[in-house]
Amino acid sequence: MRYLLDTNVIVFMLSAPGELSAEAARVVRKEPDLFASIASLWEIGIKQGLGKLRIEMSVPEIEEECIRRDICILPIRASAIERVKSLPTIHRDPFDRLLIAQALEDGMAIVTRDGAIPRYPIQTIW
Repeated sequence: MRYLLDTNVIVFMLSAPGELSAEAARVVRKEPDLFASIASLWEIGIKQGLGKLRIEMSVPEIEEECIRRDICILPIRASAIERVKSLPTIHRDPFDRLLIAQALEDGMAIVTRDGAIPRYPIQTIW
């Protein structure tokens, strides 16, 4: 199984690992095929700039830490952007919609605590 880490999981993993569920923590620690979307780094940067997210690491440092942990940074491909257009409007957050589309395009489960994402036809882990 391949896993796409939601932005909230990346933040918890780096700054508050105790916030992860037992299953999410197990996936982050033990699974070999972990991915983080470049969209999550973008979302973190936006929230840091707005003062809505306080994490001591810069976006480049977060990217470096993901790479150090063997978490592959997933680029945004046009096919995922196209797929966003066909998703049902369950979730209005554009970052989450893109992550869902990316996971669907690449056959991944999403590791997330977001309660709306499991309403999409995608495997979620929490």
